[in-house]
Amino acid sequence: MMTEQPPPDSAGTREPSRIMPHAYWAFLALHHKPYLEYARVLLGDEKEAESVVHATFVHLAAIWAHLTAQPNMAAYAWAQHKLLVADELIISGREPAASATMAFDRATRAATTAVLRDFREQFRAQMDELENSIGLYAAMDRLPERQFDVMVLCYALKYITKQTADTMGITPATVRTLRCSARRRIATEMGLDIELGIEDEE
Repeated sequence: MMTEQPPPDSAGTREPSRIMPHAYWAFLALHHKPYLEYARVLLGDEKEAESVVHATFVHLAAIWAHLTAQPNMAAYAWAQHKLLVADELIISGREPAASATMAFDRATRAATTAVLRDFREQFRAQMDELENSIGLYAAMDRLPERQFDVMVLCYALKYITKQTADTMGITPATVRTLRCSARRRIATEMGLDIELGIEDEE
């Protein structure tokens, strides 16, 4: 089905036209919630998050033909959304904590709290000696970008493997591998004795 260029609204931005193809609205329905929750974790503000997600889907509507030509639509759209979140942080004067990996301060703290609880359950004796999360926070901040995103989606937002995979445009097996690699990397940096294989849940 053909699409038409969405008309500009009163603010000068372009709104998705209601005659966008059904595939666009299905894509929006699938990804709107995770995009919003991810933006809210990073930005710490509901209205800012809603504004960024709205801008993301307006942008995706405008480039829909280009998007559908991509070999991995979900991964391409996820990257576009993350760029808009990064832009919002910079515009509002909040620089990324680690611009090379997009590991933002607020998201790192949110995920760190959940990961710390998880590690304490598995490594209670060792974690009793690590009552503060400073080492864990620093290790989270240094994770490669995709490992970091998986940890935020899985731990801070409590997404199951399939939801995380669908959001990032990767396979469930890749999510499990990234999560396992991230946990091993964090544990190694913190000096924890950890033996992890590929995770098997969900």
